[in-house]
Amino acid sequence: MKRKKRGKKGGAGERWLKALVANRRGEIFDLEDYGAVGMAGPLLEPLTLEDGVPLPHGGELMFLPDRRPIVFNIEKGRLETLVENPYVPGETVFQVASFNSPGYVVTFNPAYQDEPSCPPLPLFSYGAVGWDGTGFRSSVFLVDAEKRQDLRLMPREKVVSGVERLRKKIPENRLVVHLEKCALTYGCPAAKNFFIGRFEAPLPTSQVCNARCLGCISLQKEGVLSHCQDRISFTPTPDEIAEVALLHIKNVEKSVVSFGQGCEGDPLMAWEAILPAIRKIREASRAGTINMNTNGSRPDIVSKLFDAGLDAIRVSLNSVRESCYQAYFRPNGYGFADVLTTIGNGIERNRFVSINYLNCPGITDTPEETEALYSFLERYPIHMIQWRNLNFDPLRYFQVMEKSDRQGRPMGMKSLIRGLKKDVPHLIHGYFNPPKEKFLHLS
Repeated sequence: MKRKKRGKKGGAGERWLKALVANRRGEIFDLEDYGAVGMAGPLLEPLTLEDGVPLPHGGELMFLPDRRPIVFNIEKGRLETLVENPYVPGETVFQVASFNSPGYVVTFNPAYQDEPSCPPLPLFSYGAVGWDGTGFRSSVFLVDAEKRQDLRLMPREKVVSGVERLRKKIPENRLVVHLEKCALTYGCPAAKNFFIGRFEAPLPTSQVCNARCLGCISLQKEGVLSHCQDRISFTPTPDEIAEVALLHIKNVEKSVVSFGQGCEGDPLMAWEAILPAIRKIREASRAGTINMNTNGSRPDIVSKLFDAGLDAIRVSLNSVRESCYQAYFRPNGYGFADVLTTIGNGIERNRFVSINYLNCPGITDTPEETEALYSFLERYPIHMIQWRNLNFDPLRYFQVMEKSDRQGRPMGMKSLIRGLKKDVPHLIHGYFNPPKEKFLHLS
């Protein structure tokens, strides 16, 4: 990949964000005379304080093994790649990144060099981060302020209490047992919310998937990457699904229950259990929002689910360009046209339709992708874009996307979303699946 510097900054009066690096012991420290550098595809840009916000609560810092930091030498006014600590000769240093809280969009990845022999980074999103003299500052901006997954509102003791209560209430439900592991072992915020009794409850169902996403967090067959959590190992019965859903709907105001979670394949592959489950839910209650997060590969099945009472659908896309979509999702037995048909059917049926837009600076905000997105929105007037930072090695992703289609000079994630808000005023920008009380008026 050919690297470029944007060149719009560099004045002596700039307030540079100091570079952060880590040593082999994982100790993170700043470099006083060096500025942090952000990466957006092939572009490298020294970061100022205005390029970020204080690291959001719940965010974490990570150091990237075998990744050499690209920094900005403030005195010399140039970019440099560090192999060792400039103040401690012989001490190897590595790049540092931030993993940001839900609702924040990454504007820059950390700038680094790696070697072809380096294994891919684990399945997280990687934001540029620096030191402002008083604290860490991350290159992100807020797109959804809802506190649905604010960890401060999910104390472990409260989750454990909810687990114990439901063990007594519905001890034979295997789906509840599965969600216990999600909440207590993997720390899944959606599962925690179920046991606490708030917002959105997960309904994982499918053991298999008909896509082979590069960044799948529940199954990695190729042995290069490790998945983050185990995929559900059974298909819950319609009664088990309905029991969990109705418990949440009856106890939570403006509740949402969702098929399609990180611990399963695609829910459309388990439609034979989901269809009667939705019918059972709707026979017992018209309250609550039934949502499905899916790849949208089976428009025929989705239509049946709509007939049964499915209220909303969120379709995952990394790109609205078929070539880029194919390269990341690697569909098996369906095509991009099927995904578009599903989206179109949802709009025609007056269901709430959003896309789970897996964004990455330097790809999502290129002129080519932006033009394609505007064309997509004109043809498919969806209700919402859910901006999700792509959990994948950014350099590896750039390389895959460059081979898939043309990638021009990015405009910046802030500029992209600012333009969409101006040009497509009906479009909602957020992160979380809304309850129907917020969108019924849109139909």
